[in-house]
Amino acid sequence: MEATTRTRNRKSAKIARALTFILLIGGGALLAIYLFLLIYAKVSGAPPLAVTQSTLFYSDNGKVIGEYNNGQKRYWVTLDDISPALIQAVVSVEDKSFYRHNGFDYKRIAGAILADAKALEKVQGASTITQQYARNLYLSHTKSWNRKMNEAFYTMRLEMNYSKDEILEGYLNTIYFGHGAYGVEAASRFYFGKPAKALSLNEAAMLAGIPKGPSYYSPIRSMEHARQRQAVVLAAMEKSGYITGVDASKAKSMPVSLNGSYEQYEAMAPYYISAVKQALKSEIHLDEKTLALGGLKVYTSLNIKQQQAAEEAFLHTLSQQSDIQGALVAMNPKNGEVKALVGGKNYEDSPFNRAIQAVRQPGSTIKPLLYYAALEHGFTPATMLRSESTTFTFDDGRSSYAPHNYNSQYAGKDITLSQALALSDNIYAVKTHLFLGEKQLVKTAKQFGIESKIEAVPSAALGTSGVKVIEMVNAYSHLANGGKEVSPVFIKKVENSLGEVIYKAPEFHKQVLDYKKAFVMTSMMTGIFNKKWNGYADVTGTTLIPRLSRQYAGKSGTTSTDSWMIGYTPQLVTGVWIGYDQAKIIDNPSERGYAKNIWADFMEDSLAKSAFKTFKPHGKQLVAVKINPDSGKLATKHCPDSVLTYFVKGTEPKDYCKLHVNDNAEASPHPQDKKLDKPWYKKLVPFF
Repeated sequence: MEATTRTRNRKSAKIARALTFILLIGGGALLAIYLFLLIYAKVSGAPPLAVTQSTLFYSDNGKVIGEYNNGQKRYWVTLDDISPALIQAVVSVEDKSFYRHNGFDYKRIAGAILADAKALEKVQGASTITQQYARNLYLSHTKSWNRKMNEAFYTMRLEMNYSKDEILEGYLNTIYFGHGAYGVEAASRFYFGKPAKALSLNEAAMLAGIPKGPSYYSPIRSMEHARQRQAVVLAAMEKSGYITGVDASKAKSMPVSLNGSYEQYEAMAPYYISAVKQALKSEIHLDEKTLALGGLKVYTSLNIKQQQAAEEAFLHTLSQQSDIQGALVAMNPKNGEVKALVGGKNYEDSPFNRAIQAVRQPGSTIKPLLYYAALEHGFTPATMLRSESTTFTFDDGRSSYAPHNYNSQYAGKDITLSQALALSDNIYAVKTHLFLGEKQLVKTAKQFGIESKIEAVPSAALGTSGVKVIEMVNAYSHLANGGKEVSPVFIKKVENSLGEVIYKAPEFHKQVLDYKKAFVMTSMMTGIFNKKWNGYADVTGTTLIPRLSRQYAGKSGTTSTDSWMIGYTPQLVTGVWIGYDQAKIIDNPSERGYAKNIWADFMEDSLAKSAFKTFKPHGKQLVAVKINPDSGKLATKHCPDSVLTYFVKGTEPKDYCKLHVNDNAEASPHPQDKKLDKPWYKKLVPFF
């Protein structure tokens, strides 16, 4: 019996020693693995914290006007931009020992193991905030030992290389709250319609409870479940010492106002945003993934006030019962910044952006480019050509071209270039075009930045070659800024998710037009609003004159299918096109006036509170003299009308007008011309 007992004791001792040995070996192995992981984690360095984020678009005053994403709303905010109540709520309910452990809460792990063993199933989690953050950043949510090992490894790396605040900030910006909202900022805006910084205690507690089960605890889906979870969060906050029992009771009893939707930024300027997206791809060469998930901050040149003025002008002018369409582009001529853009009546009905995509005949709005070329080849504002019904026959003797003026009205005599522009005389334009050579307008259009193909044909002088609205606005900007090169700028700068500037808009300094001739051209373009240039017809801007409160230069244009108005001040150039998408003839008289009306409404509204600026010449190479609009010669006291006109010095008329004196009278200077002979510091020459 004793022998049997001794034998059993020896066996038990051997088993105990074996188990002890195994435990020691196992413990040593685990310790070795742990030390290896620690060393490897340290050597591996800091893991990247990059996460997918929504790209945001900003106006010129820093307001968010749109966003770009793949259906997931993600915005990164710092801890300073998160309500302290929300931070405390999340820490209390998710990981109350967060600031004390090294990434693993061993006490919670042991408790979870015992609870799971007792229930014979997975009933309690023990993941810390750091572990959850590691999972959100680098791993899938499938349950496996391999994922658990990787999660532990990344947890070590995060804790070794980042501060607790950095880890908590990252976690709060990546956790999922349901309804496509990732991070506290997106969730706060969705559920409560406010930034995370503005959340109250009851809102913060409700939001902190959602990640436990977004589809179950979402207050949008079930307020009852959300309230139950809110109570758990508030109890955890009270236990952690962040709030009192009174605070918790008050928060639970407070009503919650739900939003349940995201801000629809693109409703503000959908055509503009589409143009910005296109520029990001074509000009900055960013791919779709980077745009949707890169967390970019795109600072645009959009002016919200001017954009609203543009949209309102279209809404109040264009008939919603008609298929008529239109486009508008407004641009700062000094730096090319596009301040407003409309690409059609309704983006949802038709996202086709007519402002930057449609190619349409510009009509007479091409004439300022033609006449600038004429100034470069010896023409002046007083150059005379005959306005009469004309058929142009070409060298082969078989081809001919017979343009017509509007309503087939002609002066039947010589008229000046200034008057031809103000009245939009087509015969004068074609004669000038043929005199210069048909290829000259093609060359000049390129000089003005137009990339669309201009045909070297006689009718090109009347705008029969299609161009884009944005091209024409850009071309006129060359005149408005004194002849400097400029291109449309939608994007001022782009920052990546780290706040680094990865793109900045170019600056324009190159002089591509002659300043003097550009100013003379601008001076002549004010003529469409000056009734003193009336002749066989009224100036083309007659109907707008009573509505305009400041000095403008501009030109209208009309074809059978297109209606245009482009005009500018020193600080803003705006072009409006009206027509049908299928090039249908505009036979409704009121529709023919839409472009001018929209342009006038927009310019007056958008500049209402801006400085009153006029076109002022610089330097001594420009002179202003009063000429008679009929003869193009220096006006005298006998002339019924005179118009102050700018010339490049040395090209101004030398002879006095004799149309209004009899044989015995002597032509003499206009009385007001004597003022021009005074020293510069004793006179102030008005533009008109």
